[in-house]
Amino acid sequence: MSVEDRVAIVTGAGGGLGKQHALLLAEHGAKVVVNDLGGNLDGTGSGDMADLVVEEIRDNGGQAIANKASVSDRDASKTMVDDAVREWGTVHIVVNNAGILRDKSFKNMTLDEWDVVVDVHLNGTAYVTWHAWKLMYAQNYGRIVFTSSGSGIFGSFGQANYGAAKMGMVGLMNNLAREGASHNVHTNCLSPGAATRMTASVPGSEADPDNPVAESHPKLVSPAVLYMSGEDAPNGRIIQAMGGRFSTNAVFANEPVDLGTEATFEDLAPRIDEVLDLSDAKPRANYSVLSQGVAS
Repeated sequence: MSVEDRVAIVTGAGGGLGKQHALLLAEHGAKVVVNDLGGNLDGTGSGDMADLVVEEIRDNGGQAIANKASVSDRDASKTMVDDAVREWGTVHIVVNNAGILRDKSFKNMTLDEWDVVVDVHLNGTAYVTWHAWKLMYAQNYGRIVFTSSGSGIFGSFGQANYGAAKMGMVGLMNNLAREGASHNVHTNCLSPGAATRMTASVPGSEADPDNPVAESHPKLVSPAVLYMSGEDAPNGRIIQAMGGRFSTNAVFANEPVDLGTEATFEDLAPRIDEVLDLSDAKPRANYSVLSQGVAS
């Protein structure tokens, strides 16, 4: 799972999960672009948090540079790739971690609150990945990590915007895993759980991001990111990580009930229990199997 001398971009890496991802990658020899727009949870601020993480990496003997662009700005997000190429010649790894919250029940949510969350999480992830994609494709190597969430995969009250964006990343992963397989560009999703500034902002949360309890520390999530960033990374998988516990989330499907080409509602209704029965459902095929013969 070596990342030695690989060039990595980690977005939203000024604190929380992103910081731990950047520190672990650097510890294992990666050269890291530490991206963070600002010091505040809403993304505003001076960007000093990125500088502090870079300083910490360098103090530990690693290589890193800071980038303070917004992932949700199409042109600004390109500077992360430009900075990496200028400093080290290429990009091998992109860890899309940056995010914000605007939690409200759907009936109370404004469309602006919908748009800003989708722009940062889903569009921002797509923008940064898009700018790195052609480079990775041309060099026949790339490792991309999206940060999904149980809020999208399983649902969470009051997070319709966040959950939709996070599940959107699973859909994007499913497609890019197919498109990149023939050129050794692997795309996977992380579904993390930890005490961070974001989780502390959720109403009713007792999380303390400055002093997380041991089982909630963000560093316990980062080993999964290191695995998905390495040479032997899978392709098209979702790894859930929290408190030192790791598991896989997957999409399952049952065998279809064949009602024929003349099927009507009257045919479907008495067999709906069979249609909804997941007792013998199986996960979709792994993309490592699909990689052979995928059109470029």
